[in-house]
Amino acid sequence: MASPRSFRLEMLQVARLAPKLLGESASLVEKFLLSQVTPQGGFADRQGKPDLYYTVFGLESLLALRVEAPQEKVSAYLRTFGHGEGLDFVHACSLARCHANLGGQFISQSDKHGLADLIETYRTPDGGYHGTRGRPAGSAYGGLLAWGAYNDLNLPMPQEERLGEALAALALADGSFANEPGMREGTTTTTAAAVTLARHLSFPLPTGTGAWLLKQVHPSGGFLATPRAPLPDLLSTATALHALEGLQIPFGHIREICLDFIDSLWTAEGGFYGHWADDHLDAEYTSYGLLALGHLSS
Repeated sequence: MASPRSFRLEMLQVARLAPKLLGESASLVEKFLLSQVTPQGGFADRQGKPDLYYTVFGLESLLALRVEAPQEKVSAYLRTFGHGEGLDFVHACSLARCHANLGGQFISQSDKHGLADLIETYRTPDGGYHGTRGRPAGSAYGGLLAWGAYNDLNLPMPQEERLGEALAALALADGSFANEPGMREGTTTTTAAAVTLARHLSFPLPTGTGAWLLKQVHPSGGFLATPRAPLPDLLSTATALHALEGLQIPFGHIREICLDFIDSLWTAEGGFYGHWADDHLDAEYTSYGLLALGHLSS
């Protein structure tokens, strides 16, 4: 995959292909996404409250559809967080990503450095990052979020080479990745995150990683979160397809069943459900729907 050195831009590049499959339904997605903007300026979480994490996905989905976000409203919301003081790790990284999605014009250089300093407080002794301070080792998800945040802030990550070493410690014998040390079973999303991070860090992956991901395909389409999961889900599907594309592993043989799976989660309201048992629409899963469709568009 010829991609920018940013997994945010990389995924946006792919999601922009989704309208080829959506056709006229793209306008329904646009309408749904704009309905998720709260009076405070952030995109709504599942309780209807503005949230930085969901704002990431709302902004990126609009960018994928080439629809202009209500910048003045959203930027005013983002500026209330300054350099992120008081935010947890995920929301600090989300703040950096939201600003990047608005072109970086609404955050000062001092706030960028302050946000990077905050993210650095989640660094672990092994060189990785974890969403909880004080952990001895990093998580795969934490590593990807931190690396992405530094890119979004356009700042160099201190000792970036140590991040790859921390990631390598999470590899399991079957080719999958555990999110944290000591876990005996990998997950699809964690393995996909490890693939993306390792590729950007030019760090070698186990030979069986791609094969393990393909084994998680459900007979009815979509990917399972773990080998023992009862149902496939959209997050696992989108991230697995992205990882397989990055590994240059063909997945044309599962294209039709994956399209059928995604279609089963689509609603005329313009959003996507996360899985067959889900009954709530949000910007996050709609974003993953666009990413998955982008990978399946050709």
